[in-house]
Amino acid sequence: MIATRHAAILQIAKQVGRVTVDDLAARFEVSPQTIRKDLNDLCAKRQLARVHGGAILSSGVENVGYDARRLIASAEKEAMGRAAAALIPDNAALFINIGTTTEAVARALLQHVGLMVITNNLNVASLMRPYSQIEVVVAGGVVRSSDGGIVGETAVDFIRQFKVDYAVIGVSAIDHDGALLDYDYREVRVAQAIISNAREVILVGDATKIERTAPVRIGHLSQVDIFVTDRLSDARIRKICADSDVRVVETGR
Repeated sequence: MIATRHAAILQIAKQVGRVTVDDLAARFEVSPQTIRKDLNDLCAKRQLARVHGGAILSSGVENVGYDARRLIASAEKEAMGRAAAALIPDNAALFINIGTTTEAVARALLQHVGLMVITNNLNVASLMRPYSQIEVVVAGGVVRSSDGGIVGETAVDFIRQFKVDYAVIGVSAIDHDGALLDYDYREVRVAQAIISNAREVILVGDATKIERTAPVRIGHLSQVDIFVTDRLSDARIRKICADSDVRVVETGR
């Protein structure tokens, strides 16, 4: 029975990216304490990783699927999107990179006017294309079928042609030493070019990013000007932000 429930919990996590204690307890008609033990057992096997109120798929060398990532902290992402968009004035030029959180920023920017948006995210381009007050410029390169991200050296070279006011970037994980991490080295090269060619860098990422890991280093939190998140409870990351003059915007407060 326990093994069957564990397998079912893993399957749910693979479908939606995140599971919560309360939802699982109701689904399986067991106590929250039983679910917490299940999650602890799965985390001990490195199949899941605990987060506040539940667990997410254990990270390693492979990212959670795009559809699942869209569902993880979806309400928090929408709030972060609105907060990040409020930092960007009309008539600005900006980069928006790959990620479901950066897509939330793009949605919140749709009422801005006079924007020039350079992106390597086909989802962002498709979202913004119908709005005549926004000029959308799409990087060339290899299109990842998994999420519509454009990666590779062609995209890097394209990004380097620009110098923009803002960059809105997302990452897969933030290490406790402040390292910004991702899974695909091709995507990382584009993200590095974006950071280098923007006057102000806005990092958007929910609290689960600090509870995950990934193998490829993009850069460091000190290279960011503003960090927009739902909540920042990690004292080490908060100290790095303070020491590096990174402004923290918490939408959950």
